[in-house]
Amino acid sequence: MKNIIIIALLVLVVGYIGYEKWQDGQNANNQGQAKLKNRKTSAVIKTRDINFSVTVAGEISPAEKVSVRPEVHGKIAELPVDISDRVAKGELLFRLDDKDLKIEIDTRKKQIDSANLQLEQSKSEYERSKKLFNDSLISEEAYQNIRTRYEVAQISRDRAQNDFDLSQEKLSKTSVLAPFDCTVLSRPVSIGQAVSGTGGQSSGTEVMEIADLKNLIILSHVNQADVSRMGKNQQVKIEIEAVADLIIDGIVERIAPQATIRSGIKGFSTRIRLLNADPSIIPGMTATINIPVANSKDVVAAPLASIFTERNDVEQRTETYAYVKQEEKKYVKQMVDVGVNDLDFVEVLKGLSVDDEVSLEKPDDELIGETVTLTGETKAKEEEKVDPMVAKYDTDGDGELSREERTAAFTKMSDEERTKMIDKMRERFGGRGPGGGGGKGRGPGGGSKRRP
Repeated sequence: MKNIIIIALLVLVVGYIGYEKWQDGQNANNQGQAKLKNRKTSAVIKTRDINFSVTVAGEISPAEKVSVRPEVHGKIAELPVDISDRVAKGELLFRLDDKDLKIEIDTRKKQIDSANLQLEQSKSEYERSKKLFNDSLISEEAYQNIRTRYEVAQISRDRAQNDFDLSQEKLSKTSVLAPFDCTVLSRPVSIGQAVSGTGGQSSGTEVMEIADLKNLIILSHVNQADVSRMGKNQQVKIEIEAVADLIIDGIVERIAPQATIRSGIKGFSTRIRLLNADPSIIPGMTATINIPVANSKDVVAAPLASIFTERNDVEQRTETYAYVKQEEKKYVKQMVDVGVNDLDFVEVLKGLSVDDEVSLEKPDDELIGETVTLTGETKAKEEEKVDPMVAKYDTDGDGELSREERTAAFTKMSDEERTKMIDKMRERFGGRGPGGGGGKGRGPGGGSKRRP
């Protein structure tokens, strides 16, 4: 008895839950039908401003970023700055140990003094021998030997001076100063660490990386479809994702002359400079750039949903049109010429006027009347040609033969009608395959479609 009661309770619970879900489904269905019934199907043409901008993303980076490396070998003796420190132009970034170089300079000085003494002695001997040679008191060979020793002494003195100057230059390179007002981005070395210079084939050891954070840029990739409407020195708006409610101004500095492909999209690399840097902006942050590419003020504008396009195979062109509402719920197919557009509206250059009421969806065929061209010429609606065979055997009046209607009519047809029916079926399904281009379809180039 107890088990029967439990089973009965479970059945009631499951039934209640099922009923609740069914009721929720019914309510949702009713709401969807009400929303569909109350949808907006037409709009009145008005004037408005149309501003269309292209949105691209990019990463913020410094315009000037320098990897600081010593030009000479040595050990880090002084390192007064660390990561995120701000350094003024001309201030010390780091200094290498210069003891060995100072000893080397002292040695070079002594070498210069020795070379000068030798030069003076050789010069005296040369001047004395020159007089003796002119008086024919010494041989030419002896004179030339003394002259050679004098020239060698001059060369030795010059070489010693050059070695001294080189050591002095090395000493001056042990202290590295900031080339501009900057901030230290990284510093991978410490005091006492040996570093190599950039001389020879070595690229040297990176001591730190510095950048001017007051001069920031963004490198973005702009789609080729939009880059033609951009220009150098164009003003843009920049939103920083990591900083809420921060919008700053920027300017397009450079557009690459050659396209590149990034993430499967062909576009052009664009450099944008931030005009007013904010202290909260840090290199590496992601930014969204709004680039205005089309602006029209106080123009006749129509909702994008009211503009349709259709391929005219006879004239080999694409027609753009709208359905303008007339009296008694009738519509005229009005050809239009459009201009710039944003995400909701499109500028109508010709074809529509203020206060015209246009349909936001294609009306039923029986409600569409004549066609009006851009020149104002009126074309009557072409009556759709009815196949006599279809009219004869169409029992439900829908204008076409269903499979059941064809099967029933086949037994009543004459031999000639059967032959025509078979030929049409072969042409539709056998020759090109189902949907292979026979009749009017809604594939590419057929039927009407909304303007993207």
